Amino acid sequence: MQQHKLPAEPAATDAWYHQPVLWLGAAIFIASLAGCVWMIVLGARHADVPLEDVRPHTLLDMPVHGAGNGEPAPENAASTPRASDRPSGRTP
Repeated sequence: MQQHKLPAEPAATDAWYHQPVLWLGAAIFIASLAGCVWMIVLGARHADVPLEDVRPHTLLDMPVHGAGNGEPAPENAASTPRASDRPSGRTP
């Protein structure tokens, strides 16, 4: 029968800097950071040219600017009843 020896001390080749997976991960991390910085530099160099809109600015088909800032009120706003003007269906 063979005798089993105790495991030897870990060799110096088992150090973390001898692991190729860690170097690959570090290289990918550095490359992604460099790519982010490069995109920020490109974005700062080439600013967007504002587009000339024919239509007024809207968000979800609602006007962004209200009628209270010197613009005329929309035509259908005066003819539409407010929620407080509608009958509630309750009898007093």
